[in-house]
This record gives sequence, structure tokens and C-alpha cells, in this order.
Amino acid sequence: MIKLVFCLRRRAELTRGEFQDYWRNQHAELVRERAAAIGAVRYVQVHTAYEQLNQALRAGRGGPEAYDGVAELWFESRATLEASFATDAARHAGAALLDDERTFIDLANSPIWLADEHVIVGNEVPD
Repeated sequence: MIKLVFCLRRRAELTRGEFQDYWRNQHAELVRERAAAIGAVRYVQVHTAYEQLNQALRAGRGGPEAYDGVAELWFESRATLEASFATDAARHAGAALLDDERTFIDLANSPIWLADEHVIVGNEVPD
């Protein structure tokens, strides 16, 4: 498996609540509809929550402001990822997703990268 990780910051005119609502209830459906075209086998949204606890964690470490969320997309392999993005269907799907992302994500301040996941503790995700 190869994972695409996208740390999201919202556009300045949106509150975190507005951002997360749109991401979960609008953009998620666009990803669901286009997942096969781009070769994604799993899509997870991780929404920032627990503001007071986050502030305490950040203050204790002197860290930066939290992201508004993290998107994770899984692909079977690098080869399948590369092959899927070579198709017209994937290019059109990717363009549609990017057009929508521009409406609610501060793309210039939202890092994105491909990664390999290494599970250190726990083989299964708890329910």
C-alpha cells in the first residue's frame, strides 16, 4: 500500500466548522464518486477536534497552530497509482477534485505527500 497524506488548512474566510462541514458533507461525496477513477481503495478524513486539549498540547511543546484536518487516500501500490493517473478518467477526476478543493482549502499552506505506513503498535484499528 501507498498512502497520500494531505494536511489541510482552511481558506481564511471559513470557520473551522464551516470548513469541516463542507469537507465531510460535500467534498467527501466527490471523492467517493471518483475513487475508482483515481485508483483509491480507501479515503479517510481526520478532523481536528478537542480545541482546548489541542491548545494545551501545542503550548506544552511550543508547536504551531493545528491543521484543520488530514486527508488520507490509500492506493494498492505505487505502480497502480501511477497507472491510474495516466488515464483520461483519472486526470478528469483529479481536476474536478482540485477545482472543488480550491473553494475551501488553502492549498498554498496545505502540504501533500506520498508515504509508506509502518504500524508500530496495533495491527487492527479499534472500533
